[in-house]
Amino acid sequence: MARVLTPVDLWSNAFQAAMIVAEAQAVIAMRMWGLAGIWSVTPSENSRMVSEKAFALTRAATDAGTAALRGRRADQVVAAAMKPIRQKTRANARRLAKRGYRKR
Repeated sequence: MARVLTPVDLWSNAFQAAMIVAEAQAVIAMRMWGLAGIWSVTPSENSRMVSEKAFALTRAATDAGTAALRGRRADQVVAAAMKPIRQKTRANARRLAKRGYRKR
């Protein structure tokens, strides 16, 4: 028997989406500061910010498709799609935050 969808299931996805937005905004800010010479970033940061999006999007679509084909509920399909994106935004935010302001 399938488990019944609860409000917590829906709030969990909403929380994950909010965290993706917050972390993505922080990453964008730190990368823009890096382009302006304010934040310490590696020389490969510009190419990294483009290449990682394709991988994360492909992984999200694949995971969501797999969940849907396995007959998961809609909230579980959405959660599967958000997971690789959230992993990438969390990792980027942590990595860039550790670098800090550029020392002159």
